[in-house]
Amino acid sequence: MIGAGMDVARLSLAHGPVGETLERLAVVRAAADAEGRWVGTLADLPGPKIRAAEFPDDGVALTSGESVRLVPAASPASRSDEHEIAVVHDTLLEELEPGDTVAMGDGTIQLLVIGVGSDGVDAEVVIGGWAQGRPGVALPAGRLRLASPTAADLEAIDQLADAGVDAIAISFVRSAADIERAREAIGGRRPRLVAKIETQEAVDALDAIVAAADGVMVARGDLGLNCALEDVPHYQKQIIRTGVAFGRPVITATQMLESMILAAVPTRAEVSDIANAVLDGTSALMLSGETAVGHHPVAAVRTMALIAERAEREFDNDAWGRDLGRLQTAGSTDLPAAVRITGAVSAAAWRSTLDADVAAIIACTRSGDTARAISRFRPRVPILAATPDPVTARQLAMSWGIRSVLTGVHGSTDDIVWFAVEAATAQGAVRPGDIVAVLVGSPSEPDPVTDTLRLVRVR
Repeated sequence: MIGAGMDVARLSLAHGPVGETLERLAVVRAAADAEGRWVGTLADLPGPKIRAAEFPDDGVALTSGESVRLVPAASPASRSDEHEIAVVHDTLLEELEPGDTVAMGDGTIQLLVIGVGSDGVDAEVVIGGWAQGRPGVALPAGRLRLASPTAADLEAIDQLADAGVDAIAISFVRSAADIERAREAIGGRRPRLVAKIETQEAVDALDAIVAAADGVMVARGDLGLNCALEDVPHYQKQIIRTGVAFGRPVITATQMLESMILAAVPTRAEVSDIANAVLDGTSALMLSGETAVGHHPVAAVRTMALIAERAEREFDNDAWGRDLGRLQTAGSTDLPAAVRITGAVSAAAWRSTLDADVAAIIACTRSGDTARAISRFRPRVPILAATPDPVTARQLAMSWGIRSVLTGVHGSTDDIVWFAVEAATAQGAVRPGDIVAVLVGSPSEPDPVTDTLRLVRVR
């Protein structure tokens, strides 16, 4: 999958313990080293999502018109089948009423509640489908009072941060305070936090959440269950634009190539969906079941990469850059000086691609923030992040258009620029005769900020 175009591996904790995730983390890192690629890792926390207990390995068919019973799962070892679905949610019986609709998976299966008893819920399968694994169960959102991140999430964050995962996705975020709780659990460690937008409350508090997070995900599956389905495409555009305004990478996810779980080729609608997400300005596209349980995981990655690359050729990079407002941050319109400086210098770098015909932009960065600031402009030339930090190099794999090159630690601005250009040339990213735009700050400043743009002729 790395060879086919995967830049970041999303490791879901919804279907297994943290230990299994850490084993997969090691496999991804080894495969990336073997391919000579910077590949990021995104651990996706389960959050307060309600799930059914596991169905048989081959799955079962839930048939429209048939009756089924929902019961609270008696233990972690509880199982589900076509007659009785055990739901891992202690207050299931208190939160359902006759006439309620219960959705499973990403809404592909829908059940109508007929009656609620002392030990279970009788329901009718309104829309049937195939149930396997531990699918999510969506109850009426207005009655749920589940907090995110959960206590189990916070314990997992501690283990994941110690293991050096590059980013952690926080599920069912409802406010910026949810992100801050997760950040407190990380302490001084390095993982970046991605807010999954999948509730109406999150859409309503979007600016504050994006400002508090390091990245954002358009989690269309649960978003489509918790909001009006017809609103989802418009929320997708809103979330992408907001993420870009704050200089955050934005991931668009769910059912992007759903048919390729079984089929060798996608539907035409899926191809259009991917292309339109790229044209909306998304930073990354995420596969889920297509690569987790699908029959054609490598083909799915390759197909997505081909569609995205084709859409990029139609993207109006110059118009996108001209239409951008200034780089946003939390709080009022009175932006901190460092943000204003980085925003202005990165805008000048983008402008140089038009005025000076530069071949590439090199962002010299320790944290990756400078590279992310220029990435939001979607320039029509490559962005190279010259960094001495391999963690930063992996984390930047989630951002649009950035290719990382590892450099040493240098004591002067001149040396940083020189060795950054040398590294880019050695990797074949630029050639003698090219003009490159280099973004850099002074390493001797007590509070370093990217405040210099140099146009360098490669000799």
